[in-house]
Amino acid sequence: MKPQDAKASPDARTPPDARTSTGVSAPLDAMTPQDLVIRMLPPFGGWLALAALALPGGSPLRGAAVAAFLAVGPGAALVRICGPALRARRAQAPVGRREADFERHSDLLERLMLAVLLSVSAAMLVATVLIAAHAFSGDRVLLTLTLLTTLAAFCPRLRASPTARTAPGAAPRTRKGSTL
Repeated sequence: MKPQDAKASPDARTPPDARTSTGVSAPLDAMTPQDLVIRMLPPFGGWLALAALALPGGSPLRGAAVAAFLAVGPGAALVRICGPALRARRAQAPVGRREADFERHSDLLERLMLAVLLSVSAAMLVATVLIAAHAFSGDRVLLTLTLLTTLAAFCPRLRASPTARTAPGAAPRTRKGSTL
């Protein structure tokens, strides 16, 4: 490295996109306020649903808050944890059609459906455990799912494993013992 290159950047080993506006290097995984808000949306929805339980029993606002959280909240927190692993393999458009945003829309739909299905699965699992423990009530299911969602929001994301590149038209490589 030349001496003038060292003057151009405070830390030559840190990529330019990892620097803050002050020129001080920040870790690549630094969380922005926007990331924190997005990360805390599912637990906030759960705590809001718990607060809505104080409303009268037939209130549409109570039902909407609880249903929205149970439908998406726990699954959204789990999908956020698995995000990098899900993005390791992008969707591919059909051979005959080349839509510009196919990959983005397909991946978004995949994450949305996965969030809904994981939420329903988590609700059923928690309800089954509470029934087996003779402690079932709707309030306990909601409280347990809210606590689990809050815990999942604090978990770090999984790292994506590197995928081996294959030549176009070649069969994809499989790992030893894999059925795929």
